[in-house]
Amino acid sequence: MPLVALTGGIASGKSTIARRLAEHGAVVVDADQLVREVQQPGSPVLAAIAETFGERMLRPDGSLDRAALGSRVFGDDAAIAQLNRIVHPAVRAESARRFEEAFAQDPGAVVVYDVPLLVEARVDDPWQLVIVAHAPEEVRLRRLVELRGMTRADAAARLASQVPDESRLRIADVVIDTAGTLESTERQVDELWGTLDEHVARRAART
Repeated sequence: MPLVALTGGIASGKSTIARRLAEHGAVVVDADQLVREVQQPGSPVLAAIAETFGERMLRPDGSLDRAALGSRVFGDDAAIAQLNRIVHPAVRAESARRFEEAFAQDPGAVVVYDVPLLVEARVDDPWQLVIVAHAPEEVRLRRLVELRGMTRADAAARLASQVPDESRLRIADVVIDTAGTLESTERQVDELWGTLDEHVARRAART
């Protein structure tokens, strides 16, 4: 019952890998979705965000104004640290509950935690395997501009705000090269799925 962490920088193709793993039968838990869930109106997390960063972080209907919060903390390390102290414990608790639930339903399940901030927040958790989605920075920058409509300056700023690629690659048990075609990425995931037990065993032997 492997517990697998899947991480990668923005526009690295991580979601494509998660989708393909799910098609093979993996239970994928999406950290970004958990963040949205723990920040719902009425939640302690949202109340703490409003108290810390101001009521202007809330929309008229009481929901979180994500754009306003992003603008408030972007580039401000102290503010990001404050936000992380509010959000991360709730996400950690909810993700642990989801993992336990998945294994209770199927003791043989492969559970994949799709988590962008693995290096920053969850690297020491007891993962049986760490998968890193990787593409060169220039490829990711082009994707942000062409597929997400960012300006090149904004895209470069987003990339610069994340941990260096080397930090992710250093913790990887498996690297999926996403710089090529969709078919190439999917083929690598298919091959990984077929040899997942071997990869898990090799990591266990190292640790």
